[in-house]
Amino acid sequence: MRSGFVRRFWEVLPAILSWGTLATLIALSWKAPMFVAIFIVLYDLYWLLKSLYLLVYLHVAFRRMKKNVETDWPRKLEASGSRWREIYHLIILPSYREPYEVVKASMESFFANRYPRERLIVVLATEERGGEPDREVAARLTAEFGNLPLRFFVTIHPANIPGELPGKGSNETWAAKKVIEEVIDPLHIPHENVLVSVFDSDTRPGPDYFSVLTNAFLTAARPHRSSYQPIPLYMNNIRKVSVFARLNAFSSSFWQFMQQGRPEQLVTFSSHSMPLQELIEVGFWNTDIVSEDSRIFFQCLNRYDGDWRTVPLFYPVSLDAVSGTTTFESLISLYKQQRRWAWGIENIPFIGMEFGGNPRVTLRKKIFWMLVGLEGFWSWATSSFVIFLFGFLPNTLGGDAFRETIVSYNLPQITGTIINISMVGIVASAIASVLLLAPELRRERFKWYYYAWYAVQWALIPFTFIIFSAIPALDAQTRMVLGGKFKLGFWRTPKQQAGNS
Repeated sequence: MRSGFVRRFWEVLPAILSWGTLATLIALSWKAPMFVAIFIVLYDLYWLLKSLYLLVYLHVAFRRMKKNVETDWPRKLEASGSRWREIYHLIILPSYREPYEVVKASMESFFANRYPRERLIVVLATEERGGEPDREVAARLTAEFGNLPLRFFVTIHPANIPGELPGKGSNETWAAKKVIEEVIDPLHIPHENVLVSVFDSDTRPGPDYFSVLTNAFLTAARPHRSSYQPIPLYMNNIRKVSVFARLNAFSSSFWQFMQQGRPEQLVTFSSHSMPLQELIEVGFWNTDIVSEDSRIFFQCLNRYDGDWRTVPLFYPVSLDAVSGTTTFESLISLYKQQRRWAWGIENIPFIGMEFGGNPRVTLRKKIFWMLVGLEGFWSWATSSFVIFLFGFLPNTLGGDAFRETIVSYNLPQITGTIINISMVGIVASAIASVLLLAPELRRERFKWYYYAWYAVQWALIPFTFIIFSAIPALDAQTRMVLGGKFKLGFWRTPKQQAGNS
């Protein structure tokens, strides 16, 4: 009974903090507008300083990624000795009703990698519920890649296994167990020499990804107590999606850039890698949750009593931005994708109960990760409203007495000035996005005004952040409170192509 109450507390806490903040600011704008006005000014100043602080990390990570992309990694590995030749890479590619062209492009990127192909084991993890389309894709890929000097293996995850949530985590776990049983153990490959990379079906790693990963593993301070995180760039189809999907894709990528610069807060996300032996010891990925990519980090953090970290690779993997057959469909898909990402709040009860209840973890580490988690989801759901909308509330709801004060007169100018100064972050992001796109634009001989158009689109960031970031986050937190049929299951991002925007 008590454990059920405690779990429920952690489930509803993010929504209480987020909705409580917004409701309190609205109510106090009517009853105590002076307090809200001062709070909003201070909050805007805080975000200005935080934006400048994060901008430094964006710059540093961008430069380190550029350097890593230009490094001759095979030569660097050869110069490091022979240990790297013992490292194998198990690549798990979950696929459920994915277009053949999407999965094939990912497979080709593995084949084009400059790491020795005989050290790669690629698993196409299909679903029984995918039916004939999945079987046909698997057969075509087997015909194309089955005879290459890498080991290509297809698994079929059975449907309707009791206690499992149909989705990526349960499929990955099934695939990993099957390939260990049928490939790795029969070949007598030591588990401690295998690194597992879990990719989305549209993930295309750069040509030196596995060399970079191998080097990071061999040089890490605690290689078997670490996950390894590349920078996800949603660039595969970036010119063919709606402007809002494009802005969200860049924003998500830049957030990962910033997080790479502060690894003490870095949690595994989307495509990532980790040692096989530790994956086995931790019990593989949870099969009954949606956010398996971040949960595996907290599983390891708990299993090893806080002795786990995520090592940033400062190297890109490219994925698809959200698209659809129509603009409206792509916007709906974008909203659902952001809501699914925000469903990472399901990790809060795990942190609060499992990790927080581990007596071998220091109190400081427990508090740190709980505050990082809660602050992240709270800011995600509230900051865009406070910064871009709530500056008008005191003057709108505060009454005539407040509107006659000097604070009321100056509030729009003060908040507007702070927000304008904060635009330096948006301008820097716009420049960075054009730099990322520049090679492709030059290849296709785009005119100069295309560069300007991609930069100008960043003016839509306030609207994008509210509609396609803050509201989906509030939606996810509210669904966690309501529970039952409102809880989210795994949602597969569609991989259609949209028209140019």
